[in-house]
Amino acid sequence: MITYDMRDLADESLYEYLYRKIREDILAGRLKKGERMPSKRSFAKNQGVAVITVENAYSQLVAEGYLYSEPRRGFFVSQIDESLRLPQTAPLKIESEEVKSAGDSIGEEAGLPGISGSEAVPAAAAGREKGTEPGPPGGLPEIDLAQSRVSPDTFPFNTWAKLLREILQTKRHELLEPAPGAGIMPLRAAIAAYLLQYLNLRVSPDQIIIGAGTEYLYALLIRLLGTELVYAVELPGYPKTGRIYESNQVSVKYIPMDASGICVDALLESGADVAHISPSHQFPTGVTMPIGRRSELLSWCRESETHFLIEDDYDSEFRLSGRLIPPIMSIEDRGRVIYLNTFTKSLASTIRISYMVLPPALLQRYREKLGFYSCTVPSFEQYVLAEFIRRGYYEKHINRMRNYYRQKRNRLLHAISTSRLRTRTSVSGAEAGLHFLLYVKSEKTEAALTTLAAAQGVRVYGLSSYMAGGDRELRERWPEPCMVVNYQGLSNEAVDALPELLGKAWF
Repeated sequence: MITYDMRDLADESLYEYLYRKIREDILAGRLKKGERMPSKRSFAKNQGVAVITVENAYSQLVAEGYLYSEPRRGFFVSQIDESLRLPQTAPLKIESEEVKSAGDSIGEEAGLPGISGSEAVPAAAAGREKGTEPGPPGGLPEIDLAQSRVSPDTFPFNTWAKLLREILQTKRHELLEPAPGAGIMPLRAAIAAYLLQYLNLRVSPDQIIIGAGTEYLYALLIRLLGTELVYAVELPGYPKTGRIYESNQVSVKYIPMDASGICVDALLESGADVAHISPSHQFPTGVTMPIGRRSELLSWCRESETHFLIEDDYDSEFRLSGRLIPPIMSIEDRGRVIYLNTFTKSLASTIRISYMVLPPALLQRYREKLGFYSCTVPSFEQYVLAEFIRRGYYEKHINRMRNYYRQKRNRLLHAISTSRLRTRTSVSGAEAGLHFLLYVKSEKTEAALTTLAAAQGVRVYGLSSYMAGGDRELRERWPEPCMVVNYQGLSNEAVDALPELLGKAWF
């Protein structure tokens, strides 16, 4: 029987401690591929903890792909690439004089407080922009499942205004100085501290580049890595990604998805050099990439000096059950992964502040080729956001919104389960992010279902709407009509009415 010394517990919860210890044993090879884990009840009794504690630890390990379950048999250890290692714990050596001088203004890098998310949020939510998707004829219906909406009630205006006034009073000299091309150091250091504490990603502030939206950062990466390389994107996927690459005159390959993420065999056949992926919560399929597929992609990276992964973690903060999924960059030590994230998803689409984390191997190339670029985000917005993160307001906001979205999702799933959709639809990908897939048992096409829903005042699109540039064979992977449900902007009234409207439209 596996036994862990609970006296080794630090500031973690019990389930986080068990998760970490089991994960360490799997990565170290002490738990072998195919080895059966103790039952939840026997393991809980042996460790002196509640069964739910073990259940939560096992669920997180399954979500990340370290374990897999078999009905009525239990949990087993997955196959793990031997090249994977636990994240480095030694401090990084990449540090500029600017980082050192910023210490007084930003406080301790890892000193962000963890704040519980018990406060209620009164209205709707933020989400990933999808303004490039086709719209239905005749204007917008009453219930919109295809657009991300931000309600003024969800944004922390009072806190933001307070910080803004404070910055205008205390940073007058700094606000009139040109910002460094990569962004002001207080914001980069605050982001580095956040990544370490909440995503276990240890990076230097020097590795972080601030930009006005991820689209701008995509263009920077093309100039950094080279226009002669071939760029791969997921299919189905976020429509803008491929279009932005194509608009920058680079060759783009659309790589099909399966139940574990982007298909590595197809990636190999494509001849692509750079793969743009969203492993924590893929849009629109909702797939969370398991550790096995992640290790396959890292093996692909090692095959060529031109192979890189661009890890787009656009909504990782909104995992609604279990821990946040550690990014691929946190388990990779050869400098082949570039990490991207944005505040447009977690705060508001109008806050055009995004960032990328470059591996150390690309920093010198960035300074030589792109160091002359000016920062595209105004300094005072950067200072306000830096303080918003550093003082713990950002984590408080995320916790509040995560609780709100969880309640919204549960209410919608319950409404579906008690409606005529109950036996005619199934849901996938609702564990994370702010959308899920609704499979419809119908002979009608997705286009027909879209038209019928619009007639009932519901705007929704099928998975095929996100397959631009793809091949017909991909439809074999999703033969059943599948609708993408973005629920973040729905009122409670819309949530309650939606299943009845769709049932009336489709059946």
